[in-house]
Amino acid sequence: MENKKRVVVGLSGGVDSSVAAYLLKEKGFEVIGMFMKNWHDESVTISNECPWMEDSTDAMLVAEKLGIPFQAIDLSEEYRERIVDYMFTEYEAGRTPNPDILCNREIKFDIFLKAAQKLKADFVATGHYCQKGSVEKDGKTIYRLLAGADSNKDQSYFLCQLSQEQLSQALFPIGHLQKSEVRKIAKEQDLITADKKDSQGLCFIGKVRLPDFLQQQLKPKKGKIIVVPEDLTVYDKQKISVELNPEDFNLETLDALCLPIPYQATEGKVIGEHNGAHYFTVGQRKGLQVGGTGKPLFVIATDTKENIIYTGLGENHPGLNRNGLFVAKKDIHWIREDLSLPVGTSIRYQARIRYRQPLTWATLIMRKNGLYVVFDEAQRGIASGQFVAWYLGEESIGSGVIF
Repeated sequence: MENKKRVVVGLSGGVDSSVAAYLLKEKGFEVIGMFMKNWHDESVTISNECPWMEDSTDAMLVAEKLGIPFQAIDLSEEYRERIVDYMFTEYEAGRTPNPDILCNREIKFDIFLKAAQKLKADFVATGHYCQKGSVEKDGKTIYRLLAGADSNKDQSYFLCQLSQEQLSQALFPIGHLQKSEVRKIAKEQDLITADKKDSQGLCFIGKVRLPDFLQQQLKPKKGKIIVVPEDLTVYDKQKISVELNPEDFNLETLDALCLPIPYQATEGKVIGEHNGAHYFTVGQRKGLQVGGTGKPLFVIATDTKENIIYTGLGENHPGLNRNGLFVAKKDIHWIREDLSLPVGTSIRYQARIRYRQPLTWATLIMRKNGLYVVFDEAQRGIASGQFVAWYLGEESIGSGVIF
């Protein structure tokens, strides 16, 4: 009898990973369930609920029901080093990190994958709503990361930093299903997680609100909120002519379009006070606590060195929208290495700068210093530290950290 392929499933205690484990078992894999404990720093949990204990119990009960071996693994130390410390560093520098993307690259498909390999696993599987494909090229298999069939739940964006090596060992058993179908299977199999609500927010903090979390490490310090007028000359350089082809732009034009605007305090007027520029991100409206402005106030830039927040009045303030962004050379990642852009060339792809944002057409231009992404339509709230991901149809081709 041939040896069954062994898969370690990351059982999170949610419905998606529970059904993933069930489907793999149905397909004849040898399945092991593993719960990752990523975070248990009681000092920053602001409610008495302890989500990881409940999740761990649910994961164990699902494994028991499916008749598969189960173990819990404590990755909190690695998690602190690779995710939490990175988040604090990024926020402190005035950038907006995406811990979910990092968690997949650094934890689930690295540390967790290595733990699975110690158990002689052929694959690891997760409950992500995305799909995997492959193509043969020059006698070599190239793996493709594809959008999930449920367009409301497509999570390919969160996996945009995976490598060929990681994808080769990954399985996404529920990627071809709709969420409603996943719940239906869980009910039919009488899994305890069938009606469990989806976990919201960061992939680790459980019931912690981000500002409270940040305040544990980044101390409040008062600074100015400055409102910037709409008619700054710098905004004129941001306007691109429809007739012009982005491929023909010189470096100066690309920089003006794609790099963050360096605001000066003298360009606007002080309108209020804040408790720390590092708590705020571009596009944010809540939490400024400045009244009497008529139109709503939005954050258009933060300067954590000078501790200043720059804001604009109203949804149509030119500081809120940008036509381009830049990814430094070291931060460019190609899932499809075979499609990487040579310096001096450009290509048309669809791109998004946040989860669940509709894809929008852009021209990607590769220069010596990095990648310029010029969108057909201006994008709102482009924030340094976030990820841009680009696609060809349903396939995620690559991604990068926004400069």
